[in-house]
Amino acid sequence: MLIAGVDEVGRGPLVGDVVTAAVILDPSNPIEGLADSKKLSEKKREALYVEIKEKALAWSLGRASVQEIDDLNILHATMLAMQRAVFGLSVRPDLVRIDGNRCPDLNGLAAEALIKGDDKEPAISAASILAKVTRDREMVALDQRHPQYGFAGHKGYPTKQHLAALAEHGALAEHRTSFKPVRRVLGLQD
Repeated sequence: MLIAGVDEVGRGPLVGDVVTAAVILDPSNPIEGLADSKKLSEKKREALYVEIKEKALAWSLGRASVQEIDDLNILHATMLAMQRAVFGLSVRPDLVRIDGNRCPDLNGLAAEALIKGDDKEPAISAASILAKVTRDREMVALDQRHPQYGFAGHKGYPTKQHLAALAEHGALAEHRTSFKPVRRVLGLQD
């Protein structure tokens, strides 16, 4: 049975896309050390990222843009990004396992939500690693363009440093204007 694991990164940050990944692992070519991406060091994630791309039967990234997040809300944007990741796979899975408590509509593909799935299903662990490394790299690139915000460190999450930079420098086009701390800075309080 071909299982696709799906996970997302970036629901909580105030800036950037939500990034998802779908991975179908090759049972004949196992990958050692897969775990929830948040429990791995950056160095280990980077090494596994390369190995997953080389050894997986199929992998695909999906995303929803800041505009889609602001238009749809973060939950619906995440579901859309997950659909894009699954539909981007070059191999059709028999079952899609999604980290969390809900599944997007996958046009009739069998799917199940798995709470703490990144600890239980290796394909979800692999997806969490691909999504996290991809989004973290995007935050480092954004940091190079706008170093005053410190994105390389906090990855867009609402830390004290990020909130202070937002208050001092204002919001960028990459900020999610539907999120309260950004709305506050822009004077868009409800």
